Amino acid sequence: MAAQALTLQVPTPLYTQLKDRAQRAQRSLEAEFLAVVETVLGRDEELPEDLAQAIRDLEVLDDEELWSAARTRLPDEARARFDALNFKRQSEGLTPSERAEQEHLLHQSDRTMLVRAHAARLLKERGHDVSSLMER
Repeated sequence: MAAQALTLQVPTPLYTQLKDRAQRAQRSLEAEFLAVVETVLGRDEELPEDLAQAIRDLEVLDDEELWSAARTRLPDEARARFDALNFKRQSEGLTPSERAEQEHLLHQSDRTMLVRAHAARLLKERGHDVSSLMER
């Protein structure tokens, strides 16, 4: 597949989030960025139904509800558990139930990021300045 070079100015909080995700997934920053972009743009028809429905549900929200969705974060406890499972996977391996839990947490994280991105896109399309979302 042919590739094109792209240079982006990425806000520091977003860069940090992508870098952390890449480290947790044991991927390069470029590979993680491409995976996120592909999740949002490239495979709408391949999204699990719950993710596709979450995106469809955003279309009917008013601006206040979209702002709330755009600011949603994965709970600290879930992020900490995901990190702990990744560390354990690297150091000693995971049991089948831990692997399932890790997959569930990854799905939650992907859902949260996808909802945030689509909510921000809708707000921007409605004429709102969404730059404040990049400051977190």
